[in-house]
Amino acid sequence: MGKIVANFFIALDGVVEAPESWHMSYINDEMMAVIGAGMERNKAFLMGRKGYDGWAAYWPTSTDEPYASYFNDIPKYVISSTLRDPSWKNTTVLPGEAGAVRQLKESVDGDILMTGSTVTVRWLLANGLLDELRLLLHPVAVGSGQKLFEDGMTQKLDLVHSQAFSTGVLDLVYRPAS
Repeated sequence: MGKIVANFFIALDGVVEAPESWHMSYINDEMMAVIGAGMERNKAFLMGRKGYDGWAAYWPTSTDEPYASYFNDIPKYVISSTLRDPSWKNTTVLPGEAGAVRQLKESVDGDILMTGSTVTVRWLLANGLLDELRLLLHPVAVGSGQKLFEDGMTQKLDLVHSQAFSTGVLDLVYRPAS
């Protein structure tokens, strides 16, 4: 049975939006090793419709290797009630129903990666479908932008792994509290 693992670059103030504008100077071999290990465990990629639109506009024609081949070749699943005919190869549309995601988890032997889709992560958490939340917490406050959790949202998590990088970035892995 697969497990759904959501990954985010996150700032101290909870912002996850536009990490390319604030996290690039923190990339080093330590971070790349964690990202690479995660890519090796992943057997599928899960996203919401907005995430799909953004990724499908970029990766099919990208020459950014080895990532382009990775994202183009891995099986992709999109939770959407409006997407009918995905153009990005290896893409399957799932209805926005918890049962469909449970079936996906049962059919995949390995991790199912998610990244950059806060709405989908919140929905998965609310439906008991997210197995792991991996955060690369950066020592920067961005000041504005979309946050992982909305105001008023309470979500209890258990810390299962932590590691500090030489850049001050923290590699944090949480699971929903039992």
